Amino acid sequence: MTIQEASERYQIPMEVLRTYERWGLCPEAGQAAGERRYDGRDLERLSLILTLRDIGFTGEETERYMRLLERPGTEGDRLRMLEEKRAAALADIHARERQVERMDYLRHQLRKRQETHRK
Repeated sequence: MTIQEASERYQIPMEVLRTYERWGLCPEAGQAAGERRYDGRDLERLSLILTLRDIGFTGEETERYMRLLERPGTEGDRLRMLEEKRAAALADIHARERQVERMDYLRHQLRKRQETHRK
């Protein structure tokens, strides 16, 4: 399938498809009339790229992960990348939880004052 067909059928942004092509991770894939043809393996990789983007990987991190994927014995490196991203996400969640707790405290204080003034 062509880049346009892949984009439309699988809702993959054209920028992702163009970046994927620019990385050159798919030299074995066919070309027809000067246009790249996407196969099942490409679609699996593109799905992984979209997942990595969705979980917060930068473009550079995504490219590094995908290049590691092409080399045998890099599972440890890829796992470390995922663990680092997970730790950062958890730290962000905990920081947000502390913010919510502070907001709840302030809301509680305001409601308490409102009740005092009504009496």
